[in-house]
Amino acid sequence: MPALDSDREKFAALDAQVLDISVDSIYSHKAWQKFEIGEIHIPMCSDFYPHGAVTQAFGIMREGPPLAGISERAAFIVDKGGKIVFARVYPLDQTPKNDELLEALQKLSPQD
Repeated sequence: MPALDSDREKFAALDAQVLDISVDSIYSHKAWQKFEIGEIHIPMCSDFYPHGAVTQAFGIMREGPPLAGISERAAFIVDKGGKIVFARVYPLDQTPKNDELLEALQKLSPQD
């Protein structure tokens, strides 16, 4: 999350809004920032109730072991028409690579 947050201006320059969605509660997000990662400026959205509705809609809810009931770590790029134009699931110990996401966004940008 801190890496995405630190590059938020690069994403904004490509007319993109970065946000985090997890099945954790808002209180959990606040505690995570306060005690572990520091303040984040991108929106952190809670898919807590009904539990995982967004996560399930995107097909990334873990149903079985290990760690049933959490979402996979994933990145999606949704275009202005609401179409998913980039989707990738990552192992839980990896984070999305900003360069990969920025490159995908650049491909969407109109060429001058």
